[in-house]
Parts: sequence; structure tokens; C-alpha cells
Amino acid sequence: MELTIWEFFYFKYFMKKIILGISLAAFIISCNSSKISSSNVTETKVSIDLNTIKDDKVQVTVIAPKFKSETVTYYIPKIIPGTYSEDDYGRYIENLTAYDAKGNKLKVAKFDENSWTIANANKLDKITYWVNDTYDSESKEDEDSKDPIFSPAGTNISTNNFMLNMHGFVGYFEGYKEYPYQITIQKPEQFYGATALTDLDASNKTDLFKVNRYHEVVDHPIMYNTPDTTSFNVGNMNILLSVYSPNKIHAAQDLKPAMEKMMKAQKQFLGDFNSTQKYAILLYLSTMQNDAQGFGALEHMTSTTVVMPEVMEKEMLEEQLKDVVSHEFFHIVTPLSIHSEEIHNFDYNQPKMSQHLWMYEGVTEYFANLFQVNQGLIEEEEFYTRMDDKIRQAYQFDDTMPFTKLSKNVLQGSYKDSYINVYQKGALIAMCLDIELREASNGKSGILDLMKKLSNKYGSDKPFKDDQLFNEIVALTNPSIKTFIDNHIQGDIPIDYEKYFSKMGVGIGDKEIAGHPFISYAMQIPLIEYDQELNKFIIPKDQELSKFFTQLKLQKGDILEKVNEEELTTENIYDLLTKAAEWKEGDDVVIDITRNKKSIKLKGKVLLTKETVKGYKVIDNTKSNLRNAWLKG
Repeated sequence: MELTIWEFFYFKYFMKKIILGISLAAFIISCNSSKISSSNVTETKVSIDLNTIKDDKVQVTVIAPKFKSETVTYYIPKIIPGTYSEDDYGRYIENLTAYDAKGNKLKVAKFDENSWTIANANKLDKITYWVNDTYDSESKEDEDSKDPIFSPAGTNISTNNFMLNMHGFVGYFEGYKEYPYQITIQKPEQFYGATALTDLDASNKTDLFKVNRYHEVVDHPIMYNTPDTTSFNVGNMNILLSVYSPNKIHAAQDLKPAMEKMMKAQKQFLGDFNSTQKYAILLYLSTMQNDAQGFGALEHMTSTTVVMPEVMEKEMLEEQLKDVVSHEFFHIVTPLSIHSEEIHNFDYNQPKMSQHLWMYEGVTEYFANLFQVNQGLIEEEEFYTRMDDKIRQAYQFDDTMPFTKLSKNVLQGSYKDSYINVYQKGALIAMCLDIELREASNGKSGILDLMKKLSNKYGSDKPFKDDQLFNEIVALTNPSIKTFIDNHIQGDIPIDYEKYFSKMGVGIGDKEIAGHPFISYAMQIPLIEYDQELNKFIIPKDQELSKFFTQLKLQKGDILEKVNEEELTTENIYDLLTKAAEWKEGDDVVIDITRNKKSIKLKGKVLLTKETVKGYKVIDNTKSNLRNAWLKG
């Protein structure tokens, strides 16, 4: 989904949640690598050479299993779990060549963007190909008119960093996804490969990883660069944080306290919910200059890849990481521990989608907000504000579209365009279901208790049948829940959010908030706008000036050139809005403008005008016990 600069900033700052192309977990079981040879006839052995970069590409060698068939097809994924986007990673593969044991070339026919059919497969020894990265292409016009790869699902190849989202480098032979892999990576000695996998090679020149099948190859990203890592324990789980900051603006050790506090709160919220023993957070910070442009995260079974702008202030970066990483981490609940057959046996090139995005993404996003009020990281009113923001955003989509239908058809047409709503209405569905469960049990159990019951029944290795989940939920909870499911998840009846909030003594009232220097929260509009003809940001002529602008003696039609000596461009507008959101009342501010073709420097003080907005707040304390059970658990 492409956003204007204002939509982009609204999603990323005001909702305090980066809308990620985030979210279904690839979570299945994995990859092997030792020396490249062919002893195990079912094992696929891969070697990736990071020491030799040629035209911004690296070479991959794949020692094939033994085939009896005349032909075999090698696939690079068209789509991966978590993105819900047909990205065609095969477009970044070049010069795929097949060889027999004597080094003779075998005939290769490229069947489509992501598959290559190899003749005389019974003689096949290995294939080689070159891999181009995706980050470089994000800031360029895409020659084939395809959307750029979402950065957290993308790849980077440079002398300073390698982001190995493995689906961009390693494919699978037809019929051999369920067999073991071993992956050998030759790397610069000074680089460390951060991953949740265990390196079985003791040398500093080579890493060796082994897993049981292709799904875990995809499920374990690796980030290589000069080491900047830290770790901490949360319960019985070891958390690895690895940071790549090209200009050394941020460091893992500096970000550790906030991450540790947040993840300990998550584990406390989850209680005895089963979890992995090791979890890796790979944080890539983009310069945004011929670099990654898509900010957010992508979850995996035991890790998450995160891409953010390097220019972000530390406090803002921590705030974004709190929201984004918490969402990804909660995927250990669903779909890791609770998922359908469509997810467990994910088809990377002809995917069959599950109808339960309301749970995989919606419940996960809800937990990412609920745990913060539950653990005292945010105030109760902030939680209501976040949910209110989601209501506003959800209303931009078709409110009568059944969520199961959206989920099953999410790769197609208008359904694809509505995917982002899984983080809005999906979370609201989870919230209202939680309220239904609390009300039906007099506060004793909610949606987290339901997830624990489902996890105990299924777990990561036992998928459910897609069309049977709702019956299971009703059986585990209360017959009244069936009406909610029939009406609001499978059905086309919009949810009356005020009704659900009122069950907890919450209603709509006036709230006073601090304004933003360049945006009106109350009117939900920017106070400056981009003029394409001038290629500059201006103060609109048809808009009333804010008190802050008036105090600075700004006028309608002024062209904004610099803010606090930083040139204002489309490239750094997000940075400006982020920094301005952190300004304090009375801070010094300098704005350079052009007015009537004359350059003027205006100096003054920050004035944060209070704004009155409508929003949800507690209005009925007679329901405090039920509300506390809901929010405090």
C-alpha cells in the first residue's frame, strides 16, 4: 500500500505504530550446512559466498539431492508468510546455471519469474546463480512496474552489511521442501552473523547452519556486519539484539534497556505461555539514501527483522521499536503456536490463504497494545486513544466486508488493497471478542486465556483445519460467542464499538491533548503542504494560521526552506515531523522562509497549543471491576 507523506507519517507517528507489511509467521523447521558435498541423497546443500561481491551481487551454489526424474524444477519464492504480497523474489536471481558431476552444463529453461526447469535431472550435481539485493532498487523507479519489496522482507548486499532474508537467496527443488538443508556461508572475518540459528563452524571465516526443512530456511534471517550486539534473558528465553547503524548513531547497548523492559513486560503478560529458548531482533537502520525505504518489521518463529530510519532520535526509535517488536514477538502466540494447515504447509509459489487473519494479525496487534496498559507501560486513556485511532482508520475501508473473505482472498484486487485493515479492524475484532469473553465469564477469562487453550490443544506442530476453528472457539468458551463470530467475523454486520466500550464503562467525551507544531490533531490535517510545482513545502493560503505560526510571524503562502537550520525536503519531511513531535514548550526555533521572492529568517519559541478532541474515556465507574479484569487481567 502506497501512502502519501502525510498518511505515512500519520501511520508511523500518530498511531505510534508502523504499519507494517508485517505479519504471518513462517515458522516451520529448517536448514543444514557443512562442507559442500553430496552424501545425503535427500539433503539440499547451499553455499553463499559473501567475500566476493560482483556488480553488487553474490553467488550461491546449491548441491542438489539425487533425482531419478528426467526433469526437476527449482523455485525461488513468489510470496512469503507475513507479507501477503506476490513479490516475485526470482526477479533478483541472475544467470542460473546447472552442472553435472563432470562440470558439463545442463539445459535450463526459465518457466516463469520464479522457477527454472532443469533437463537430465538424474545427472544434476549442482546449480549456481547470482543474487541481486532489493534495498538498492527501493529508491529507484521499478523498471518492470512492480512494487518494491517491503524492506524487512528484503535483502541487502554491501561491503558493510548483508541482510540475508533467506528466501531472497535460497530456493527449493520441487518435492524436496520437507527434507533437510545445510547452509554454509563464507564471510569476512570481521563480520558476525546475527541469527537465532546455531553456528556449527568454529572458525571466523565460515558459518554453518543445519535445519530440517525449507520452511526454517525462510524462517531464520541472518544479518552480517561488524558486531554490534547485546543480549539479555527474559524468563528462560535469551534475547539477542543486533544493530546495524551505518553512521554509528545508534548502538545495541544504548537500546537494550528499553527493549529489555518491554520484552520482560510481554513475558509477564503472557505468563506461562510456551515460548522459544532464543529470540533474535535484527535492526537495520537505513540512511534512506539509495537504501531501504520501507519501515516496519517482519516476524519469524524465533526472530524479527526491523528496518527504521537511522536519523530517528533515540527516544522516538525506542517508542517505535516498542510497538513494532512487541507486535512481532506476540506472533509466538499466533500463528506460531496456533495456525491452520494453510500456514503450516505454506506454498511459496502457489499459496492457499487461510481465513483467519483476524487472529494471526488482529489478535497479535491487539496484544501489542493491551500488554502495554496491562503492564503499566502506557496509561489507560492512551490505550483508548490507540483503539480510537484504529476505529478511525478502519472506517476508511469497507466495514461490511467479512473478515474471513478478506483473509482468504487477500492476494487479489480490492481485498489486497484492504489488507492493511487487518491491523485496524482485525485488532478491534480481537478487542470486542475479548470484551465478550470477559462479560460472559464475569471477568474471569478473556482472549489470552482462549489463545492458551487453543495452543494447548494444537501447538506449533499440529495445525487446525481452517473451517473448524470457529467451532473449536465456541466449544472452548461460551455458546454466545457464536453470534459474535457469525455477525462480525464471518458476517457483514459492522461492529458497534460504542456498545462494546460501554460494557466496560467507557464512552466518548472531550479530551484535551497537546498539539503538534505542524499538524492539527483535531482537524486531522497538516498545517503545511507540499507544492509539486515549486518542489517545496508551503503554508496553505486557504487555511487559518495556528497560534504557533502567528507567534513566529509566518504568513499564508510562505515557502518553508529550513527548520532549525535543516533544509526541508521530501526526503527529510518525516525526520522533521518526528523531531517536531518531540519539541517542548518554550524551545527555541528558527524557520527560514521565502516570501515574495525574499529570504527571511524567523526566530521564536515553540508554542504547543492545546487541542480539544473527542475520544474514549472512563464515564462509568460502576463497571470498574469488569474493566480492571479486562485491562489488568
